Amino acid sequence: MNRIAIVATLFALTLAVSLRAGDTKTGFVPKVLKTDSGDAKYVVFVPPGYKADKDWPVILFLHGAGSTGDDGEKQVKGGLAKAVRSKPDKFPFIVVFPQAHQKGWGANGASAKRALAILDQVEKDYKTDKKRVYLTGLSMGGFGTFSLAAAHPTRWAAIAPICGGGDQNSAGKFKDIPCWCFHGDADKTVSVEKSRAMIKALKAAGGEPKYTEYPGVDHNSWDRAYGTAELYTWFLKHTTK
Repeated sequence: MNRIAIVATLFALTLAVSLRAGDTKTGFVPKVLKTDSGDAKYVVFVPPGYKADKDWPVILFLHGAGSTGDDGEKQVKGGLAKAVRSKPDKFPFIVVFPQAHQKGWGANGASAKRALAILDQVEKDYKTDKKRVYLTGLSMGGFGTFSLAAAHPTRWAAIAPICGGGDQNSAGKFKDIPCWCFHGDADKTVSVEKSRAMIKALKAAGGEPKYTEYPGVDHNSWDRAYGTAELYTWFLKHTTK
């Protein structure tokens, strides 16, 4: 290949990369993961300032039971998506919103496995920071957060389970993951005792979890939790080894 041909090839490659970067959609982007068991619709929030010239931190969000389905939309109606919409230009994370096709985010279940496959795909599609991957969920997703933390303790830089619970006997498996748990003490759907028990178990195992309990708050403690600006700066302080 002569010099002119080499220069032309390099120019074409550079132009192709530039076009791909310029064509990257931002905001809440609907996606579909093709699997052997069928299509899995999900949504990715891509910050408006996204460029592939740096590694972006990622949050995997697990919704509550009310958003279960396969429409690919209910999981971004509230919860973390609501907090992101309140300040989209200042939200410095790529956020992954999978949807459970059946109730439950247990680590051994199909929904959790799809969520991890979707996270893997997002990490291929975007420039992400593998050391800054965070896990959070509310209610059913709070249970899922504890479950996935125990099953894959080296994957998460920090977790934030909200109004959920988990297997206290599994606490030793993820005691070293920074954890900030939230719950309302008047929760009539998921007893606050479930979060209290997990925090107690984590401390007994040698962990140092943070715990915020909202006096007089019923099941929806997630609006206040996700509206806490410190949560996101706290996330970013932590990386995996």
